[in-house]
Amino acid sequence: MANWKNLDTLNSYNELKGVAHVNLVDVMTGENGAKRVKNYSVPMAAGLSYNYAAKEVDDNVLEALSKLAKEAELSEKYEALLSGEVINTGEKRMVLHQLTRGQLAADVIADGVNKREFYVKEQKRIADFANKVHSGEIANAKGEKFTTVVQIGIGGSDLGPRAMYLALENWAKRTGNFKMEAKFISNVDPDDASAVLNSVDVAHSIFILVSKSGTTLETLTNESFVTDALRKAGLDASKHMIAVTSETSPLAKSDNYLEAFFMDDYIGGRYSSTSGVGGAVLSLAFGPDVFAQFLDGAAEEDKLATEKDMLKNPAMLDAMIGVYERNVLGYDSTAVLPYSQGLSRFPAHLQQLDMESNGKSVNRFGEPINYVTGPVIFGEPGTNGQHSFYQLLHQGTDIIPLQFIGFKNSQLQNDVNIQDSTSQQKLCANVAAQIVAFACGKKDENANKNFKGGRPSSIIIGDELNPKSLGALLAHFENKVMFQGFVWNINSFDQEGVQLGKVLAKKVLAHETDGALAEYSKLLGI
Repeated sequence: MANWKNLDTLNSYNELKGVAHVNLVDVMTGENGAKRVKNYSVPMAAGLSYNYAAKEVDDNVLEALSKLAKEAELSEKYEALLSGEVINTGEKRMVLHQLTRGQLAADVIADGVNKREFYVKEQKRIADFANKVHSGEIANAKGEKFTTVVQIGIGGSDLGPRAMYLALENWAKRTGNFKMEAKFISNVDPDDASAVLNSVDVAHSIFILVSKSGTTLETLTNESFVTDALRKAGLDASKHMIAVTSETSPLAKSDNYLEAFFMDDYIGGRYSSTSGVGGAVLSLAFGPDVFAQFLDGAAEEDKLATEKDMLKNPAMLDAMIGVYERNVLGYDSTAVLPYSQGLSRFPAHLQQLDMESNGKSVNRFGEPINYVTGPVIFGEPGTNGQHSFYQLLHQGTDIIPLQFIGFKNSQLQNDVNIQDSTSQQKLCANVAAQIVAFACGKKDENANKNFKGGRPSSIIIGDELNPKSLGALLAHFENKVMFQGFVWNINSFDQEGVQLGKVLAKKVLAHETDGALAEYSKLLGI
């Protein structure tokens, strides 16, 4: 059994605070920097690599972080999670999202069911359904093929699947794997659903309603919005809609859906992209084989996360450097900066993944803690971000660690040579330049043009953004968040913080308000 202890009770944490800090400008300038770039790198799955040369670490810091990882028993806790121990203490549940893409431990039995077999069965059901849609065996009332799939969901039922779809859309078009266009409705704001419905041919659209409980207010409201639009178009909504839900939800046996695919309580929304939540829309959009490649990349990265040596475990290493930055160096934000247009919504997904998981101020036993936990996550794709918030990153009063993601090749591979270099070369040149500019800075007598440097960053590099590398990238960050939660002794798998607002909103709609809530309701015309 693993020992769950608060970070500030671990001897190695106090030792870590005493290790001399690294002067990033010194170690990244000249030949010193060249050696670090070559040596401070660790392989990931699917041909990716994690390079941390521009982080404020050296061999002494890394040794101290490794000791902390061992004392915090990160590997043992991951093994416990994979074996089906109740890791989600708040909801008294196992945490099984890794099991949707592979099996790294003995059989996990829950509710009398082999959970790996359950997930594989649902994946096969989704694959069969998608193939029938693509062949036209499942079609609209006139026997015409569906051409568009629209996912209705919010939070983890939207952010992850949407980010994954956008990440693979161009790749699929180039490689002949593009089957159907996908759209997403998430916001309860009627303008969201209206805009999507106005952009598609509803007669040739199939809708996926995603709600594990079957009671999510925003999602059910948008379902009614879509059902109304289908009815007004003279269409039978039950012939255009499927559900992804739990077997116990009110949606599971409803006649309102062509089919229902199942998930369970052991997979949190923000960790559900490799379950039916992402599987249905991605299989319909790109085909089941592409979704299988995505799962393979995630499974390979999960296996790497079982490595006990921190320096060979990219997710654990990334996590521990993040803990060092948060708890020792005192940095309270992290910017995620993918230099890939396909990853345009990936920072938004990581924002939920990280902040909903590790935005906690009590430990996994419900006791207050005396140290900081999850950072604020934000980001945009480069080079757009360079012309937006990089000014603050370079010369602002706060130091904000940076997580770059870059690929050697573009997805469409349709490029032109302009001024002796291609667009992709210009993109990659900007990544390299930014890393060094942030780390080393530039001295100038004009204070406005002086860059202090010392701004730490890491970069994940790959050959191309494709299904397998995307799966590996997703699993890397999921496991990073998990390891950090283990170090902080918090429960990274519940989200009680999102509930209070929902409860009060229901009171407003039922006109059961008083005080400030009543007055704000009046101001908003409710």
